[in-house]
Amino acid sequence: MSHHLFLLSPSDTPIYSLTHYSTKLPQPTSSSLSSNLPTWSTSAFAGTLTALSGASSATQSHHVQGGTVRMGGGQDRHVIQMIANASLDVIEDVMRKESAMYLKSVDKFNEWTVSAFITPGNMKFILLHETKNDDGIRSFFHDVWELYLKTMLNPFHTAHSPIRSIVFDTRVRASAKKYL
Repeated sequence: MSHHLFLLSPSDTPIYSLTHYSTKLPQPTSSSLSSNLPTWSTSAFAGTLTALSGASSATQSHHVQGGTVRMGGGQDRHVIQMIANASLDVIEDVMRKESAMYLKSVDKFNEWTVSAFITPGNMKFILLHETKNDDGIRSFFHDVWELYLKTMLNPFHTAHSPIRSIVFDTRVRASAKKYL
């Protein structure tokens, strides 16, 4: 199970990204009615995702504690970025309607659910995930926001520029491990 985090500046420029592979077991959320229904995608990008996510590229392994996660080849990163970018319009529509910072699940693309967190400075934190974990995601976003604020208070860091701090990265990864 993987999670993909993107921090975007107010002008939608990426300033940080993280891919986290969770070792937690997914919680079963299907009911007896939904398990009997067929699953298919009505998304316009369904063929694109199928074509890019493994059928045409070699697979590689990513080792995590307790096992190995199989994932598609090098083009998967681009598909994830496409999903995150495609969700920006939906996020902005939800931002106009709601005043909350945590926007929960704003979009869904095949197995990926997009959750968003908007700071008062209009920074967008976007998380792509496969399972529902609203409380954990909310706590994760609050931790990342606190870490982002501490980074912005550094007089040697320029606002809205890419974050390359090893300390920031380590703490975000620790928070992801804790909550996701």
